[in-house]
Amino acid sequence: MTAYIVVRNTDGTEILEEKILSFAFRKDAYLPYTMLNARIYAASCEFDKAAEILLYIGEKLVHHGLIDTLTVTFSGGSSNVVSLISRGFTSLLCQNQIEPGLKTGVSINNLMDSFYALPYVTHEDNSDQSSYIYVKNNSTMWDGIVNLSYKHYGTYPFIRDTNCVRMTPVASPSEFRYERKQLLSTGAAITGRRLVSHFHMPNLNDEYGEFELEDADVTAEKIVRHKYIELDRQFLHDPQQALIYRDKYAARGWRRLFCSYSGYNGEDLSDIISFGDIASERIAAIEINGSSSGIVTEISVYHDKFPR
Repeated sequence: MTAYIVVRNTDGTEILEEKILSFAFRKDAYLPYTMLNARIYAASCEFDKAAEILLYIGEKLVHHGLIDTLTVTFSGGSSNVVSLISRGFTSLLCQNQIEPGLKTGVSINNLMDSFYALPYVTHEDNSDQSSYIYVKNNSTMWDGIVNLSYKHYGTYPFIRDTNCVRMTPVASPSEFRYERKQLLSTGAAITGRRLVSHFHMPNLNDEYGEFELEDADVTAEKIVRHKYIELDRQFLHDPQQALIYRDKYAARGWRRLFCSYSGYNGEDLSDIISFGDIASERIAAIEINGSSSGIVTEISVYHDKFPR
C-alpha cells in the first residue's frame, strides 16, 4: 500500500509528491479537525503559492486541510526536504466567532449555512430547530455546534470523511473485524489527567450551593479536583446540565482500547470494529503512521461518558 501527498496552489494547480519520508495522521472523536504531519522529498522547490494539503492512502482521500506550516530545506542535491503541518478545513470552525447573544430555532443546517462560507466544510443534513444556543463572548462556530449537539442528542460532534461535521452516528457504518493473527498489537490505556471530581456553579443570584456535581467514579480513583464555573447561560433551561456536560467532557477518552495492523483498510470515525474482547463498538480514534518501513494503522474505541 502506498501513500502520496498533493499540494494544491492558490491558482488550482497541483504538485504530486510520492516520495514521503514519514507521515503521521490523526483523527479523534474529540478533535474538530484531522491532523497531518509529514516530511517528503520534493523535486520541486516552488511552494510559495501552496495553499492546500491532501493526503491519499491507496486511492482514499483521508485528509484535506490548510497549511499550518510548510518548510523547504535545500540539501544541495537533486531533492529538497519539505516538512509540513496541516489541519483539516473544519479547523476554521474553531477560528470564526459568532455574534454574541441568544439564537433561537437553531439547527445544524442553519448554523453551518447561515454565517460563513467555509471551503470544503460540509455537515450532516439535519434541520431540527427545536433548541437554542446562547453565544457567549468570543465563542466560535464550533462552540455553537458542540452546544447544539449536546442539547439535541447528548452527543459530542465529530468529523467524518475529510471535513464533514456530524452530531449523530452514521446510520449505515462500515464494519471491520480483526482476528489476533491479523493484528500487530492490542492494548488498553487510561487518561486521568483531565478528570474533575467536583463542579460548582452559582445561580442567577450569584450564590453557590444550588448547582453542584460530585463524580463518584472520579473520587473512587482518589482524585480530588474542584472546579468553579460561571453561570452558564447556554443551559438556563436546565442549569444542572451545564455541570453534567462538563463532567462528561472532562472524562473524554478516559478509557481507551486499541489495536494496530499493517496497512490501512479505510476505517472512519463512527464505523464499527471488533477485535479481541471488543465486539461491534464505534471507532473513536484513528492514527496512521507511514515511513519507508510501511504503513501502520491504530484504531481506538473509547469507554467514557458520551454515547456513540
